[in-house]
Amino acid sequence: MVSIEMIVAARARLRGRARRTPLLSSPFLNEIAGRRLFVKAECLQHSGSFKFRGGWSAVSGLDPAVRTRGVIAFSSGNHAQGVALAAKLHGVPAVIIMPSDAPKLKIANTRAFGAEVVLYDRANEDRDEIGARLSAERGLTLIKPFDEPLVIAGQGTTGLEISEQAEEEGVTEAEVLVPCGGGGLTSGIALALEASAPGFRVRPCEPRDFDDTTRSLASGRIERNASMSGSICDAIITPEPGKITFPILKRLAGAGIVVTDDEALRAMALAFVRLKIVVEPGGAVALAAALFHGEALESDTVVAVTSGGNVDTDIFAMALERFG
Repeated sequence: MVSIEMIVAARARLRGRARRTPLLSSPFLNEIAGRRLFVKAECLQHSGSFKFRGGWSAVSGLDPAVRTRGVIAFSSGNHAQGVALAAKLHGVPAVIIMPSDAPKLKIANTRAFGAEVVLYDRANEDRDEIGARLSAERGLTLIKPFDEPLVIAGQGTTGLEISEQAEEEGVTEAEVLVPCGGGGLTSGIALALEASAPGFRVRPCEPRDFDDTTRSLASGRIERNASMSGSICDAIITPEPGKITFPILKRLAGAGIVVTDDEALRAMALAFVRLKIVVEPGGAVALAAALFHGEALESDTVVAVTSGGNVDTDIFAMALERFG
């Protein structure tokens, strides 16, 4: 359902809209990782995460008559902001369904982009049901956070950039570590790299106790998380891998890597001190895997995607106080 041609087409629509985020490095981080480490800083993307790519790809890919009626999305924050900003730039309404325990910054930013925010209890309410109901009532087009071909295609443009930037550094083989929730970014990057850098292999990275993709890849079937709360890595907490994304990951991805919340916080502090970037906990899990789980890696070179930087100040301060 998603092809390299769709990713290339998404890139054309994103040209002049999305940033070509940098591929960063630090000898200090290389020493900790025990190998050559590059960091793809998607935390510097518009709206503070890679989600703007998928949001713009999906909104811009709609039929104009359909787009005018407006869009709806559900998200803990980053997809919310990406879709809200894309809708604002297109001049169309956006309704965003967000968990009530989402970081305050993400809720505030989504509203600042002009979207109507509907809060729900993620432990007791079904966001899919809420989204389907509001979509039907208001005639809005639902843009899913990961199980949507246009969204996956937009996220895949990150992979095209990684292959180009790695080639500029003389890298032809590497493991690409990606924070993984439902798998939209991970599967999009995997598809892009399959076509543009076949010597690269994607590795999904997740927080402990919310490792549905890691377990699914190990068992060969979709596994569900037992809980939907209890980690600071809110950006990548999803019930299970997507029905579109999982077959892609099953075919193209290596084994998943699981990190602790403390490792994510430490990676956040190191990213700030050594790379001068701000990364949120969920966006830091791939960097944490690269730095603290070298035994799980096979290549001499790794690329870690820092997928988002929308972190509340108290969480960021805690990371710096404990590990900075």
